[in-house]
Amino acid sequence: MTIPFNQPYETGKELDYIREALAKGHLSGDGPFTKRIHRWLVERLGSAAALMTHSGTAALEMMGQLLDIEPGDEIIMPSFTFVSTANAFVLRGGVPVFVDIREDTLNIDESLVETAITPRTRAIMAVHYAGVGCEMDTLADIAQRRGIALLEDAAQGIGSSYKGRALGSIGALGALSFHETKNLISGEGGALLINDPALIERAEIIREKGTNRSKFFRGQIDKYTWVDIGSSYLPSDILAAFLWAQLEHADELFEERRALWHSYHDRLESLEREGLLRRPIIPETVHQNGHIYYVLLRDGQTRDRVLEELRRRGIVAVFHYVPLHSAPAGRRYARVGSSMERTDALSTRLARLPLYPSMGEETIEQVCSTLESVLREG
Repeated sequence: MTIPFNQPYETGKELDYIREALAKGHLSGDGPFTKRIHRWLVERLGSAAALMTHSGTAALEMMGQLLDIEPGDEIIMPSFTFVSTANAFVLRGGVPVFVDIREDTLNIDESLVETAITPRTRAIMAVHYAGVGCEMDTLADIAQRRGIALLEDAAQGIGSSYKGRALGSIGALGALSFHETKNLISGEGGALLINDPALIERAEIIREKGTNRSKFFRGQIDKYTWVDIGSSYLPSDILAAFLWAQLEHADELFEERRALWHSYHDRLESLEREGLLRRPIIPETVHQNGHIYYVLLRDGQTRDRVLEELRRRGIVAVFHYVPLHSAPAGRRYARVGSSMERTDALSTRLARLPLYPSMGEETIEQVCSTLESVLREG
């Protein structure tokens, strides 16, 4: 039997809530389930406001609009991230400035950020890789001293925290994803977390096609009209209904993923001691959500051989990002602000192992024993 890399899962109430949404007759955006989710996110994560979007990409694009990014404006970010992190700003003429990542967490190296700042710098984007928090105190200090915004791509980070604060709730704005590969899912979906109260009203306007429709529905105005730029970033309440069933069981799902993550971690300790791989490193300041379990192998050639052999034996493990600075569009629209030595090296060595709530301990053991066999054969 093939062990997939990911397997979407249900908690049991998803179809019931979708039928409830159908019965209520509100299938478009900002229906009853969406509003429940907004309240849950604010209460659980501590943001000033939360707005569901149809994807994590949409939440990132809203950040670019809220910051009024103009052609030539620069945003400092890692190159080891998904394309949406950069695209959100390139769409407005912004210039991603890539800096290298840390050896331990694979997050942005905060020690390189300040030297990459220029008079055109508008923001720092912290990308919390694998749900492990960046060094946010240092990044926040740099942003405050230099008068630029601190943003968070917490697409992988729901259920994780940095020094007790939920990822996505620390910078001025944060983005979450509920894609089917994430810890809590709606198939496609995301949320913008707004931590600067001054941005809430405009965020509502941008999300509603540039209109003040949200105020109209709250009875604050007698009609709504076009007042700013914007687009349609609202998800259907059907997707929100599915997600609500997941949020009701969020704590159980977080604990299950963390337990599976730790099973991998314990089982692979001996292989790390032998020098056959390197396990993830989690700083003491971080409580992580078990989103990804990856290993770093000796070199790119070893990684590619291992992935191919695991797949041949029925286990789907995968690489992750091709660094954006080396991609054709990255070379065209962005620039580098530091040496990218660690990004180049680590990205070729990384392999992600299957991880999903229904896989169980026996499947973890099967993956690990097969990985061990493949590594010893090499």
